[in-house]
Amino acid sequence: MENFNGIVEKNPILRLMKQGEEVLWMNPQKTSFEESMADCELGQKDVDEAEQRLLRFAPLIQKYFPETKEQNGLIESPLVEIDAMKQRINEKYDSALEGKLLLKEDSHLAIAGSVKARGGIYEVLKHTEDLVMEHRLLKDGESYARLGEPDVKSFFNEYTVQVGSTGNLGLSIGIISAVLGYHVIVHMSADAKQWKKDLLRNYGVDVREYEGDYGEAVKRGRALSDADKNSYFVDDENSRNLFLGYSVAGKRLQKQLAKMQIKVDEEHPLFVYIPCGVGGAPGGISFGLKQIFKDSVHCFFVEPVQAPCMLLGLATGLNHQISVQDIGLSGKTQADGLAVGRPSAFVGDIMKTMLSGEMTVQDYRLYDYMRDLLETEEIFLEPSACAAFQGPVCVNRREEWKDYLAKNGLETKMKNAVHIVWATGGSLVPEEIREEYTHTNIIK
Repeated sequence: MENFNGIVEKNPILRLMKQGEEVLWMNPQKTSFEESMADCELGQKDVDEAEQRLLRFAPLIQKYFPETKEQNGLIESPLVEIDAMKQRINEKYDSALEGKLLLKEDSHLAIAGSVKARGGIYEVLKHTEDLVMEHRLLKDGESYARLGEPDVKSFFNEYTVQVGSTGNLGLSIGIISAVLGYHVIVHMSADAKQWKKDLLRNYGVDVREYEGDYGEAVKRGRALSDADKNSYFVDDENSRNLFLGYSVAGKRLQKQLAKMQIKVDEEHPLFVYIPCGVGGAPGGISFGLKQIFKDSVHCFFVEPVQAPCMLLGLATGLNHQISVQDIGLSGKTQADGLAVGRPSAFVGDIMKTMLSGEMTVQDYRLYDYMRDLLETEEIFLEPSACAAFQGPVCVNRREEWKDYLAKNGLETKMKNAVHIVWATGGSLVPEEIREEYTHTNIIK
């Protein structure tokens, strides 16, 4: 293992991270939207193509999942104002949050009950469309609903979809692939919750368990898939398709904000806080938001203190070449979907000049924020999703935040600001597990 002590000792924020302290990091490399896109391999055209693909599959989704009928087969989540939670944050945590506080409920997305329903389901649909085109399973102009007919669906029985996961990505890939007719293998690390494994098995998914961390599950899954010509591996670490599936959220959020008559422009800045594991979901969402709102949106990732892999990669400039274990952190956290030791190289490269900053959060706070939301708004989120509340709690409490506002000319605009906490999972959590979570107390 390479010795990274020299890098850590020279950087005050890395020293705090190494000690497991909560930090707020503002990205010194952040540039304007225009500059950040100059050498980017993806753009709005790619996002538009992803959006059109989801529209083509909407009739099939509606056929398999009647709960999407109201939205004509689109998988989208509510956006709600949580003013009572805003008051709780200001009173209990001595924050000074101004403007509106909204919750983007990807925790309640149809099918998979988490943000992974965006990227994970999209990637499987993209792979499915590639097979459909290659084998001419549909006539020109024929509805994709035809793919659900027994004679066509049986075609997919000959193909396998595999993925490595700590939880929610496995759920989204597993459920949609099994329903479409694929043989599915989900490789899960020791961090994954038992109820998620049980739910997948109920769908007929082959769940393989590993004693190691997320990286080990991915490595083993990729090797097994590579050995089978009819197997497709969903690579959470490097997938453009996953990323683009998440990015479609940008345009959809724009429509929701317009419907609520909420402005986002230079005078009405938007701040978005998203939990981060390997980086695909928060990276894709941020990319999509940036395409729409450009310099008026400020995106922040939130990671556990023991698994801040994306922050470590960005703060050192080493991206995926450094892991949290390299600086003595365990990578273990109650936030199972965020228990990742090494970030996505692909996402880190795109986000390095686009991301505004990052926060880290202690595990005990996840349960505190979960209970706060339940008590004030009667909304349940799983603990990992509650990491995003560290964002609003940090507002105006840290010098780094005040410096960021000054640098970006935002000090006088915060009364007009909109803050969105991106809830990443929770609606599929069984009732008995919810009850267990609400009574969980972790020592600080």
